[in-house]
Amino acid sequence: MRLAALIAIVIGFTTLSAPPLSPALAQESAEIPPLPRPRPDRSAPPPAPDAGPNAATEAIAALTNVPQPVTLNARITQDGTTIQEGLVWRVFEAEPDANGEMALVAKADAGSARLELPPGEYMVHVAYGQAQISEAFSVAPGPNEMDIILGAGAIRLNSAVTGDIAISPGLLHFDILTAGTSAAERVMVAENVPPNEIVTLNAGTYQVVSHFGDVNAVVRADLRVEPGQLTDATLYHHAAEISFKLVSEEGGEAIADVEWTVKTTDGTTIFTERSAFPSTVLSEGEYLVLAKLGDQVYNREVQVQPGSQREIELLTSIY
Repeated sequence: MRLAALIAIVIGFTTLSAPPLSPALAQESAEIPPLPRPRPDRSAPPPAPDAGPNAATEAIAALTNVPQPVTLNARITQDGTTIQEGLVWRVFEAEPDANGEMALVAKADAGSARLELPPGEYMVHVAYGQAQISEAFSVAPGPNEMDIILGAGAIRLNSAVTGDIAISPGLLHFDILTAGTSAAERVMVAENVPPNEIVTLNAGTYQVVSHFGDVNAVVRADLRVEPGQLTDATLYHHAAEISFKLVSEEGGEAIADVEWTVKTTDGTTIFTERSAFPSTVLSEGEYLVLAKLGDQVYNREVQVQPGSQREIELLTSIY
């Protein structure tokens, strides 16, 4: 009886349950117990960081910041050879800052400049003597090279007194200015240039001023500088080097501690000195020379003619 009841209960459970499943289907629906987590492999490299949307942009930016090789060359003319020395190179950022100035990023004193610059836009300035030029330049990934044509020439200056009378180099110097119809338009290019010095300039017309001494012997001339050529020029002065002395008799010894003054005919004082034997250079013309010794003043009117050095005496005995 108990066995029959047990069998009836089992049969009744089976009847109420879902139809029996195939062994395969029953196996798939069975609950799988949780598996243990794998231990990390400490020898494996760390995982790569998540490449966000800006990863490509950052990679490109990093590449464009890498300095690239740059070679800068200069020539006097298009067909000339590369200048080997005496150049001053300056490289500036192309975009000015808030103050309107372009930042200096590189400088080199050499014939050909070899630099390293990040890709970008720049302004290159090169100076050769007084000749100079600026040009825009782009640096790209890889080797970069730039040739600049200065279009420059040179000038060598000297002066003499009319009649080809030589002037001591110590009494000569020159100023070179840009050309212009008025003084306000001219710009000083080179100042206090000694005679026979070669000055490199951009091709063009310049005003040259020759100073003989430091008073009023001045000669001006407009000169043309041609590309690739040396211009030799001699300017002629109508002046003379004059020395003074105060004596008690003609040909006598110079009296010491004399205050000297030279005036033009309109009364303008152009020279003063306290000595026994002063010397200066005066342009052609008439002058009044005064010599003060103590409370006594001696004077003489003189006529300066172009020529060699001349000595002028003032006699105390005629006063």
